[in-house]
Amino acid sequence: MEASSVTFKQAQTLFPNEWVLVGNPVMRGAVVEDGVVLFHSKDKKEVCYLGRNQSAGFERIAVAFTGQLAPDRKIGILRRL
Repeated sequence: MEASSVTFKQAQTLFPNEWVLVGNPVMRGAVVEDGVVLFHSKDKKEVCYLGRNQSAGFERIAVAFTGQLAPDRKIGILRRL
């Protein structure tokens, strides 16, 4: 079964205030617009570590938050190893 792509607006509705791991994301600058949701959780570390197994077969992945981040929140960049 092939995973279907969703817009980021749809992901915000499906997974409010959660971190999502997105496969083959369509980006506009640094903003995720579309992609395949591979894993989601309220815990960012869970998305990064447990979701890693879900990313096999995807050329690119991104992690995005579906809620509003605090203005002083620091966001790290992840590199695929």
